[in-house]
Amino acid sequence: MSIDPSSIPSFGAPQGGQPGGQGRPAGPPPIVVPDQNLVAQLLDQMQLKHVVDEEGDLTAPWEGFRVYYMFRGEQKELFAVRAFYDRAYPLEKKTEILDLIDEWNRETLWPKVYTHTHEDGVVRLIGEAQMIVGTGVNLDYFVTTTANWTQAAVGFEQWMVERLGLQNEIEGEEGDGEAPEGTDEA
Repeated sequence: MSIDPSSIPSFGAPQGGQPGGQGRPAGPPPIVVPDQNLVAQLLDQMQLKHVVDEEGDLTAPWEGFRVYYMFRGEQKELFAVRAFYDRAYPLEKKTEILDLIDEWNRETLWPKVYTHTHEDGVVRLIGEAQMIVGTGVNLDYFVTTTANWTQAAVGFEQWMVERLGLQNEIEGEEGDGEAPEGTDEA
């Protein structure tokens, strides 16, 4: 399954007319203290399927990874968008994977990606971006940033597929059960 990050709508400042549209008065956008309801509304506007997990966090699932929208801290003052990528890497490949995610982290703003090594030696990747929201944040900034972080989480998965040369493997999984081109399976 190929995901096009550009298919996630941009929620930047409206062009022309009144700022904010929908009858909002001219002037700066309101300062809000974001909460889970606001994020759920944003995900609905982005037409992204989402659920609340057993820990109470909003989760948007994709094939191969999930993106969590979490509020943490005593007063929920920290907002984080965290992506958990399902692809498992053997411990022997960790150095190669670290080199790749170092490249990603140097060249992009978000998500910052790191490894998590499970007790069984399996290495998985996690991407994360955070902002402090407890004292309030410009509504347009929050909406735009959350949408961009979501788009970047999708973009990282595509980047890894390209960098690791996994496109044929993924297309083979999506196909009709036939072996990918170039294999001799009967």
